[in-house]
Amino acid sequence: MTSSLYADERGVGSKTIVLLHGFGGSHDVWREVISLLPPSVRTLAYDLPGHGLSLDFPSAGPAKVAANAILANLSARAIKRVHLVGHSMGGAVAALMALAEPAKVASLTLLAPGGFGPEINGPLLRRFARAQDLAEVQACLAAMSGPRAAPSRLMAELLCEMRDRPGQTEKLVEIAAAMTRGDRQGAIPRERLDALNMPVMVAWGSDDAVLPFTQVDDPPERFHVHHVLEAGHMLAEEAPDLIAEIIRRNSDRRMGPHRVKLSAAAS
Repeated sequence: MTSSLYADERGVGSKTIVLLHGFGGSHDVWREVISLLPPSVRTLAYDLPGHGLSLDFPSAGPAKVAANAILANLSARAIKRVHLVGHSMGGAVAALMALAEPAKVASLTLLAPGGFGPEINGPLLRRFARAQDLAEVQACLAAMSGPRAAPSRLMAELLCEMRDRPGQTEKLVEIAAAMTRGDRQGAIPRERLDALNMPVMVAWGSDDAVLPFTQVDDPPERFHVHHVLEAGHMLAEEAPDLIAEIIRRNSDRRMGPHRVKLSAAAS
């Protein structure tokens, strides 16, 4: 396996679903979504470089480093083809993976992905990077969630536990500063996104306070878009049942006409 890159592996099915969390998170954010996926699938939930059990991965920070690291890890595992799911920063990583090695990606599911436009809530992400005590982590999660969502205390506790590792908070502060420099983020050129030829679904909360859902207002023709009403940025935690269904549908879908549609509100 790739040195110091961690993945939580579950299931033994022939279909492999790779899950990539957002900035400041860990593989734990997917636990409820994974429990709602069909038991016949294999899941690999990674800690992105610079996060959690992948904290010490060399040169951690840029999405391209993470994309190359995970692709190399999948090759080391002799996995030829995966269904790829990414949230926020993990969405940017997933898109870069699909662009680099499209034959390896059977489907691409992006949840409020980074890299679709320059706008980003830099102050909130930098605050989240610095947060260490339970109350502040919970406050940041609440600010990133929709108006009807109550942040999970368990998730906040897990994130605090992650930040207790020596060097973790400092690394998050470093990544956030680079990622939000000038309160703008780097964007993947539209013509590159147009070239993606696998089934692509994008889900975005209508009340996202981190990345505006308008960044996917004019998607490439083959993209299928869900606007999740009254949901914020933390889609896997706010609406795990809906996200599991979106992943299941996209991993079962063949290429065909795509239309933008409005999904049901998150519960």
